[in-house]
Amino acid sequence: MVYQNLLIETRGPIQYIVINRESKLNALNKDTLYELHIALGDALHNKEVGGVIITGAGPKAFVAGADIAEFKGLDVNGARNLAHENQRNIFNVIENFSKPVVAAINGFALGGGLELAMACHIRIASDNAKMGLPEVTLGLIPGYGGTQRLTKLVGKSRAFEMILTAEMITAAEAYQLGLVNHVVSQDRLISKAEEIINKILKNAPLAVAAAITAINAAGDNATNGFDTEIVEFAKCFATADSKEGIAAFLAKRKPAFKGK
Repeated sequence: MVYQNLLIETRGPIQYIVINRESKLNALNKDTLYELHIALGDALHNKEVGGVIITGAGPKAFVAGADIAEFKGLDVNGARNLAHENQRNIFNVIENFSKPVVAAINGFALGGGLELAMACHIRIASDNAKMGLPEVTLGLIPGYGGTQRLTKLVGKSRAFEMILTAEMITAAEAYQLGLVNHVVSQDRLISKAEEIINKILKNAPLAVAAAITAINAAGDNATNGFDTEIVEFAKCFATADSKEGIAAFLAKRKPAFKGK
C-alpha cells in the first residue's frame, strides 16, 4: 500500500510508523486512522518485525488530536460508530499487540494523540512534550479509550483533574504521574525508544507476547488476571524457546531464541 499520511520504515527488527501530517500537527483524520489500521496489521504479520516505534513528523507534535473538522455533522449513531470502529481497529489493536509498541512523544500529544500514546506499551517523551485531553472544551469527552487508559495509568483522581480541567501537563509532570516511562532530550528520543525495544528483542518473542497478554489482563475487569497469568505461564512450557532459555541458563550461556 502507498501511504499518504504515514511514513513507514523498517530497519532491522524495528518498524517505524511516523504520522506524517506535520502541517496539521499530525492530527488523526479518518484517512490517517485507516492507514494506521493497515500498517499495524502489516507489522503484526511481518515475521521480520520484532517491535514498533510510533512517532510524529517534525519537532512540534506527536499527534495534536483528532481532525475536529470531521466531527462536524456527526450525530449520536455516527459518533458511536466512529469511536467503536477506531477503538477496535487501532487503539485496542495496539494495546493487545503481541510485539512491543513504543510511543516516542515529540511535542504535543493531545486528545486522540495522547490516547494513541496511552495505547502503546511504553511511552518515551521528549522534554518539550505537552500532554492533555482537552475534549471537554469542545463539549465532548475522549472517545478512543482515554478515560479508561488514563485512569489505569495515573489513578482516578488524577484522571478526573486532567480530563475535567482539560489542562495540559509537561513531560516532567507526566513522568511524575507515571504517564510516561522516560523523559529525554529531543535529539535522544528515537534512540531511547530503540534502546528499550532492543532490550526487549533480546528476550523470547513468545514469552514477550504472553507477558503482554497477562499484563493487559490486570486492567480488564471482565478477566481474572491471575488465571490469565497461569494460562500464559503454562503455555510457555510448550515452546522451544522455553527449553532453550532453561538450557542456556543451566549451561551459563546466552540463549538463542527462535520465536518457536
